[in-house]
Amino acid sequence: MKKIKFEITTPERKVYSQEVDQVTIPTVQGEITVLPGHIPLVSAVLPGELRTVKDGEEAIFAIAGGFIEVLPDKVTILADSAEYAEEIDEKRAEEAKARAEKLLSEKRFDSEEFAALSAQIERELVRIKVAKKKKYRNLPNQPLDK
Repeated sequence: MKKIKFEITTPERKVYSQEVDQVTIPTVQGEITVLPGHIPLVSAVLPGELRTVKDGEEAIFAIAGGFIEVLPDKVTILADSAEYAEEIDEKRAEEAKARAEKLLSEKRFDSEEFAALSAQIERELVRIKVAKKKKYRNLPNQPLDK
């Protein structure tokens, strides 16, 4: 089966670089799934959950915006921030969200400060959602009848 070379890079580090079977990305056009041979595409990436599938194994990331370039055999994401679901400290993300919400409620801001705090809250919400999803997916199957 053909693979796609897939990379996620942030200003701080290369987060991921593997050959994968498919990648699902939140874009301004909606969530898209890229398979080998996809038509070329450039788009803005929205904050959200990014998923890759490689040999039947799924990897989940929290991504906080950026840009994607899709070529028939390669997908590159330049992200503002991105991290594996396993790297997310859910408690710290909850605390960061609470701090940003508290700051937002305490005083008036100019539009730039408001946008920055709103973006921070959105990033933390995505991180929390991805961390919780990963945590619950790792739970063993529970019997339906108790």
